Amino acid sequence: MMVVGVDPHKQTHTAVAADELGRKKAQCTVRARRDGHRELIAWARELAPAGRLWAVEDVRHVAGGLIRELLAAGEQVVFVPPKLMAGERRGGRERGKSDPIDALAIARLALREGAGLPAARLDEQVLEVRRLTDYRDDLVAERTRVVNRLRWMVHDLAPELAPAPRSLGSDRARTRLRAGLRALPASAGQRVALSQLARITALSAEITQLEKDLTALVTVLAPELLATPGVAGITAAKILGETGDIRRFRSPAAFARHNGTAPVPASSGTGHDGPHRLNRGGNRQLNAALHRIAVVQARCHPGAAALLERRGQDKHETRKASLRALKRHLSDVIYRALNADAWRLGQPTQHAA
Repeated sequence: MMVVGVDPHKQTHTAVAADELGRKKAQCTVRARRDGHRELIAWARELAPAGRLWAVEDVRHVAGGLIRELLAAGEQVVFVPPKLMAGERRGGRERGKSDPIDALAIARLALREGAGLPAARLDEQVLEVRRLTDYRDDLVAERTRVVNRLRWMVHDLAPELAPAPRSLGSDRARTRLRAGLRALPASAGQRVALSQLARITALSAEITQLEKDLTALVTVLAPELLATPGVAGITAAKILGETGDIRRFRSPAAFARHNGTAPVPASSGTGHDGPHRLNRGGNRQLNAALHRIAVVQARCHPGAAALLERRGQDKHETRKASLRALKRHLSDVIYRALNADAWRLGQPTQHAA
């Protein structure tokens, strides 16, 4: 089977076709627009009519349109993590970095890793959740920036009006600060502070509405996931958006490797029970969501608390190491919940509320 590696960018996509031995056969560069996507598909079908595997670098915002077009055309697509690219380029004969070199490296990685790479699947409902979740994250980050600027402005104008830390998310704190600012003498600083406060109020209202919308969506798409202790609406939305279709992971271990909870061996020659170190790879957004669930369960879930207590009896085990073990267990729990949920493609009868 011919493997087509794609190096996606905002303006262009470069594809390189390689045979089963990783030898470069052809390359093509198209515009990163719908007509370019269709041109790329036609080029690949002419080159390899018998069948193709598309390997696309996992760059969400620049590759999303191409991925959806490929899946809609019935093509087989796998994602290649960007972290694997550097080592593959260093091992190649052709030196330097260019779009064709990267595309060929992507194709060779797909040949080398085989079934170890996650397959892409089309799910428009999960795509909606991911877009709303990403937008909410942007709004929260923007509100934090405005809050920081406002706090410095208030400190300069009237330090006694400074709100308590992390209090500007509440209407009461904003109302009290607004009244205090309006009582100050008119000045440019007062005007800027009131404008910043109004911006925070507007952002908070939009964030709250997004949270309600996301909770309503995940209640329909992932009831089993929401039933997991420690998983609230926003955390469930983050997990859904970052995971996509859970069927692209062939096992709980593959999912754990993707989310960064699979431990990394730290020594050889010590058997299966040798030391392990922290895994800093994987999807860090998913890893953070699992960490939040683990922290909540450690506080209020009897099973999780018992696991941490049992592992804590080992004098060589740190609290962080025990928490990482809990996260690895939770990864399997989340994997099973996602597989049981009604949002999966190919089972339309389970999409009913």
